[in-house]
Amino acid sequence: MNSETGKTFLIIGGTTGLGLSAAKALVANGHKVAILGRNRENLDSALKSLGNNAIGITGDATKNNGVDSILEHAVQHWGSIDGLYHVAGGSGRAKGDGPAHEISDEGLDYTLNLNLKSLIISNRAAIRQLLKQGTGGVILNMGSVLGFSPSPKHFSTHTYAATKAAVVGFTKSVAATYAKENIRANVIAPALVETPMAKRAASDAEILKYITTKQPLAGGRIGTPSDLDGAVVYFLTGTSQFVTGQVLAVDGGWMISEGQYH
Repeated sequence: MNSETGKTFLIIGGTTGLGLSAAKALVANGHKVAILGRNRENLDSALKSLGNNAIGITGDATKNNGVDSILEHAVQHWGSIDGLYHVAGGSGRAKGDGPAHEISDEGLDYTLNLNLKSLIISNRAAIRQLLKQGTGGVILNMGSVLGFSPSPKHFSTHTYAATKAAVVGFTKSVAATYAKENIRANVIAPALVETPMAKRAASDAEILKYITTKQPLAGGRIGTPSDLDGAVVYFLTGTSQFVTGQVLAVDGGWMISEGQYH
């Protein structure tokens, strides 16, 4: 676990957006990635762009068999893993997530499964493997600024916010429990980033105007997946070997900006 290159990471949700961008950054830094995604076409495209240091399968991150399959595939191919980056998740707005009084039962179950159950399943599998190996390792989980810095006018999906707050609590508990095994666990928490999940916000002129003052860095813009890559590489590699239980907001200034409504 001391080598700066040649490590192997599982990326759950690694075929598009934030996960694919991170996979490319890790490969560019000399590492190997095993990616899980839901769509075969996206997986094939991702693997083609990543080259020989990447393998992957399709599967459902909310089911044990999807995560177990990519873990088994990685161990069979490379012998061991060094860590996990859990990216998979998304909005439940279309299923009925929203302000608390409007949340539907379907929206509640869907959003909890997509953003929290899937993450716990992947973390559990990775930790079991790291304990079996006795090598130590690292877990990086995807949070959101909405888990601790609400923006009610434009981003009022309360189940989603609850799951992202839970990601912080779960990750800190993992970090505390397994530190003695040299297993680190941290959270990266972006603000609004241009991904498939952000399509609604990215196409709304009023929200884009709000973002110019809520995320004022770099001219006031939506983030790009590559804005997170440096932090991902830092947390997953030996550079951060003395860091655990931390939450890093990569947010363009979201948390320290008031944001103006027009």
